[in-house]
Amino acid sequence: MKTIRAPLSAEEVRKLQVGDEVLVQGVVYAARDAAHRKMIENLDKGEPLPFEIPGQIIYYVGPCPAPPGQVIGSAGPTTSGRMDSYAPALIEQGLKVMIGKGKRDQGVVEAMVRHGAVYLAAVGGAGAYLSKRIISAEVVAYPELGPEALRKLEFKDFPCIVAIDAQGNNIFENVNDKPQKAI
Repeated sequence: MKTIRAPLSAEEVRKLQVGDEVLVQGVVYAARDAAHRKMIENLDKGEPLPFEIPGQIIYYVGPCPAPPGQVIGSAGPTTSGRMDSYAPALIEQGLKVMIGKGKRDQGVVEAMVRHGAVYLAAVGGAGAYLSKRIISAEVVAYPELGPEALRKLEFKDFPCIVAIDAQGNNIFENVNDKPQKAI
């Protein structure tokens, strides 16, 4: 089990290999497609992003409202493919880690290899469990987006697996190739 904490260097990211189990600690930014769209609009206008992105981690999540006495509501990963059109531009800006569920398109994988980033998979359907690994949460930008606002979270022992590493090794391709080879 490896532990990571942002900001991460390219060297740290390149040491992570597909299939590695990872515990994420510290600050992670939470954003879904609406927040990603706004961040890309900022970049297109030459405006700064709402946080310093080099070395950072983004979790693809739109958490439920926090129940009484809790920091955050259910916070399971959303389908990462919805961010595929935005991810390469953010990776180019220095984003090092994305957390979500499901496959990524080839353009994202190519950007990851080119700029040294990784994609971590979190367990879908485990939002209530994963919310217990988030010890603080605050909206930092785009509050008008409600659950899709950009949030700054703090993780403690948030479990993931390296699904695509910085060399382009892809757990989804490896898994999908096995049945074909067996046939």
